[in-house]
Amino acid sequence: MKVGILREGKTPPDKRVPLTPEQCIEVQQSFPHVSIAVQPSSIRSYSDEAYSKLGISLQEDLSDCDVLLGVKEVRIEDFIPGKIYLFFSHTIKKQEYNRRLLQTVLEKKIQLVDYEVLTDKEGFRIIGFGRFAGLVGAYNGLRAYGLKYKLFNLKPAHECYNLEEMLEHLDAITLPPIKITVTGDGRVAGGVLEILNHMQIMRVSPEAFLNEQEPKQAIYVQLLPGNYVKRTDGETFNLMHFFNNPTMYENSFQPFAGASDLLIASAYWDPKAPMLFTADEMREEAFRISVISDITCDIEGSIPSTKRASSIADPFYDYNPETGELEEAFSKPENISVQAVDNLPCELPKDASLDFGRNLIDKVFPSLFGADTDEIIHRASITKNGTLTEKFSYLQDFANGE
Repeated sequence: MKVGILREGKTPPDKRVPLTPEQCIEVQQSFPHVSIAVQPSSIRSYSDEAYSKLGISLQEDLSDCDVLLGVKEVRIEDFIPGKIYLFFSHTIKKQEYNRRLLQTVLEKKIQLVDYEVLTDKEGFRIIGFGRFAGLVGAYNGLRAYGLKYKLFNLKPAHECYNLEEMLEHLDAITLPPIKITVTGDGRVAGGVLEILNHMQIMRVSPEAFLNEQEPKQAIYVQLLPGNYVKRTDGETFNLMHFFNNPTMYENSFQPFAGASDLLIASAYWDPKAPMLFTADEMREEAFRISVISDITCDIEGSIPSTKRASSIADPFYDYNPETGELEEAFSKPENISVQAVDNLPCELPKDASLDFGRNLIDKVFPSLFGADTDEIIHRASITKNGTLTEKFSYLQDFANGE
């Protein structure tokens, strides 16, 4: 079996790779029947020379490969018929901008394996860049707070050589006794907590967080859905009931909105679920949050101030709660400053790639290159032999252009 590593073709360019040069060697040693070729690229965080120096073949034409690995969506004109592709396709929610991509995959009888739906037997996701979204999102939130109040000026994460350097910059600052709220408990939230714990910020319970009016040091609280939504019928909160019946809930975040200085939003949000808070609540005098790092970046979603995604080059903007309009970052003290970069892992491409490749090798490749006994590849295949697989048949009307 021959595997080709694709050159990323999206704009703005993505510097991440599915496998680092050293990991390519490891794959070929662990799976002797597999060989790897790399499509040349001038933008990768790992250079062409780094691959060729280890004996990995550089190859512009990958048509002799059986499996093609990318990170982001493949350009329509680059698809090779009949191959197995692995990348983040962003099609499973019927994303309009990728309708033509899905149609092309079907026309060319490609087996599309989407990283986003790779799961273990229990249904838990086994791969992704969530941890690095959390790491960088927390860093950017702290950076925004420092800039807003002229306390410190952290170096942008994308200008750091790697995660180690980014953490060194955090070690050099001192936070005032602010109160930080983190939502969620998945991979993204795990990355956020890594940053806060690295800084030795004290973690407290939700009750202690609300009761602590003037802490002597920076503190943070991690909130789960039961802390910020409640049933409209007055019944006791139940997590599975909430997942299955989100319309039966309303937000109850207001006490934390009145007790927090910095919000780091890292919880998955179902559009049928209530917003974390409303635009009207943001205008209330009791609303204390002045900086929001919205890692989830659901536009016009759970957080009203996230009216657009920001960019790595220009990560911050202000939200004027009185007008509901966006303004220049840090332009008025009464504005709420927002971080809403939607491709945060790209700021640390070397580390993110290393972590991603490790998960591919350990959790995906045994099924991809051997017997798929746990049906890991089977479950994550959106298309095969020119048709949608049964699990993703709900996309048929979308693929038909309806």
